[in-house]
Amino acid sequence: MLKHHLFQQALPVLEQIEKAGFEAYFVGGCVRDALLGKDISDVDIATSAFPQEVKHIFKKTVDVGIEHGTVMVLFNDNTYEVTTFRTESTYQDFRRPDKVEFVRSLEEDLKRRDFTINALAMDRRGHLYDFHNGQVDLHHQCIRAVGCAHERFHEDALRMMRAVRFAGQLGFEIDDKTQEGIEKNAHLLKKIAVERIQVEWEKLMMSSFKKNGIDIFLKTGLYRYCPEFAEHKDALQRLGNDVFVLETDAMYWTILLYYMGIKDTDAKQVLKSWKLSNQLIDDVSILLRILFFRKERDWTVDDLFQIGKRLSVQGETLAYLLCLTSEKTEVADLYDALPIKTVKDLALNGKEIMALLQQETGGKYLGELIEKIRVNVLHSVLENNKEELTRFVKENRE
Repeated sequence: MLKHHLFQQALPVLEQIEKAGFEAYFVGGCVRDALLGKDISDVDIATSAFPQEVKHIFKKTVDVGIEHGTVMVLFNDNTYEVTTFRTESTYQDFRRPDKVEFVRSLEEDLKRRDFTINALAMDRRGHLYDFHNGQVDLHHQCIRAVGCAHERFHEDALRMMRAVRFAGQLGFEIDDKTQEGIEKNAHLLKKIAVERIQVEWEKLMMSSFKKNGIDIFLKTGLYRYCPEFAEHKDALQRLGNDVFVLETDAMYWTILLYYMGIKDTDAKQVLKSWKLSNQLIDDVSILLRILFFRKERDWTVDDLFQIGKRLSVQGETLAYLLCLTSEKTEVADLYDALPIKTVKDLALNGKEIMALLQQETGGKYLGELIEKIRVNVLHSVLENNKEELTRFVKENRE
C-alpha cells in the first residue's frame, strides 16, 4: 500500500506530526485508489493537530484554507495540504458549512466525508481505518453515502454530481438509498456554482465508464438542473452510448453540441452558460464548423490555413467517427504540405514591401497587398521567394 512514491515522499510529513505528539493519516481518494490498484496523482493528509500547531511543527507553511483547517506544508521541495480533523455545522448554501469545529478524533472527521469509499484513512505503517465499511463497498463496486444520503446532499449538493462522476470513472453502481437521495435532492444542484458543476461534468464526460455515469445522471434527473441540458436528454443519452475515446474536452463538447443540434454560430451562447474558457469556446465553435462543412465537401487549403493543424486533425477525426465522411483525410499531411502556415512565412514582410513601393507608412493598401500575396502563395499561383514576390509587388503597385 505504501510503496507508491507519493506515499514514500510524504511519510516524513506524517512522522514529523507524530513526533510532535499528534495523529496523522493519508485520507480520501489516495487511499481509495491505492486499494483499487490505480495510479495516485496526489495525497491528502489529515491530522489531529490544529492549524496553528501544524504551522509550529514545520518551518515553511502557507495558509491556503486555514479557516477550514487546511495548511499547505512545504517539505523537501514538495507541497502537502494538511487538514485538521473537523466537524461541520449546517450548510445554508448547500455547499459550504456555516461553521467548522476542529476536533481531535479521526472517526469524527471521517463521518463528514461524502461516500464510504472516500471515508478511508491509512497511517504511516500502512494500517487502514475504515469506520463505514468502505472496503466492503469497494469490493462490491458500490458508491454509498456516509450515513444518511439526504443529509450528505443537503450539506453539499455538489456531492450528487461527484456520485455520478465516480460511477463513470470507476464503473461502480450507486447504492439504492444513495440514488434515491440524489433523485429527491436533484433540484438543489441549482444552488451550486456552474463552474463547480462543469468540473464534475467534464470528468464524467471523459471517464472510462461514462455510459454508467450518464445513465444515472439522466435517471436521477440531475441533467435537468444543468445549463442547456433540460431539453436534450436524447443527446446526452447518445453521448453516453458512444464508445469513442477522444483526446480533449473540446472534442467531447463538440460531439455533445452536434448531437444537440447546435450550430457553430450558436455554440458560444450555450458554452458560455457553462462558464467555459474563451479558448475552449473558440475551439468547439471551430470543430463544429468543421463537422458541418465536412458533410458537404472536402478540405481546401483555405480551411487548413485558417483553422490550423491541431484543430484540423481533431475535426477530421470527429467527422470520421460520426460517419460524416466515408474516408478519413490525412489532414496533417495536407497541412504540412501548405506553402505557408502563417503570413509571417511569406518571403517578403511589410517593411520590405513598403521599401519597394517607396512608402514610409503602412495603411489599407499594405494590408490588401499582403492579403493578395498570401492568397496567391497559398494557392500556388506564386512561389514563395523574394524574386517572385518582388515582381508581383511591382506589377501590382497603384
